[in-house]
Amino acid sequence: MRYAIYFTPPQNDPLTRAAASWLGRDPFGGQVAQPRMTGDLSAEEVAFHTAAARRYGFHATLKSPFTLADGETEQALQTALDQFASTAKPVTLPRLSLSRLDGFFAITPFERSTELDRLAGDVVSGFDGYRAPMTERDIQRRNPDRLTPDELKNLYLWGYPYVFGSFRFHMTLTGRVADAQSNRVEHAIRSCFGPLLDEPLEIDALTLFVEPEPGAPFMVRSSHLLGAMAQLENA
Repeated sequence: MRYAIYFTPPQNDPLTRAAASWLGRDPFGGQVAQPRMTGDLSAEEVAFHTAAARRYGFHATLKSPFTLADGETEQALQTALDQFASTAKPVTLPRLSLSRLDGFFAITPFERSTELDRLAGDVVSGFDGYRAPMTERDIQRRNPDRLTPDELKNLYLWGYPYVFGSFRFHMTLTGRVADAQSNRVEHAIRSCFGPLLDEPLEIDALTLFVEPEPGAPFMVRSSHLLGAMAQLENA
């Protein structure tokens, strides 16, 4: 079993519902929807382009999937998440953007947020004690020969190449899309999400996802509200 600390909006948030419709799966309850024609993409084309993202569910990675270290438990991890989240501050992204990163489409901030970068870094370092050491197989899955020196260092130190200076907040919507298909896929995504792509996004919780067994779809295990302690003090 592997765990991951992600951000995803609440289950009934319009962005979450649009993403579940696009990806064909809701990680909160595991419901699977039949792909449907979107824009000028057929249902089969939508299913093909979203296959890689579908298994992970709609999310932005903060702490990438990991196996629990010896002696650690899910309950201990959830308790630590509650404690961390209660004193961390929510972050508001004033505007979103649809971006193509290394060939795949994702929702990203329109402008980089130092507050969000800081939160992500704190999650990476703050929960690393719960992560079991990587195996050689884990390392090879990340294609280390393709990583920059800084990314390779991050992989060995933190279990994921894209942290700290290499971090970029993104919520993946597709696998890699060939250049010849990119315009059609982008049009379909915009047809599905509409004005949601231009609205603010509140990063207001950390969400624990779980992969029950290798290759299984990731599911939401628990959500942990950011700033809960400050909200209680100000109530």
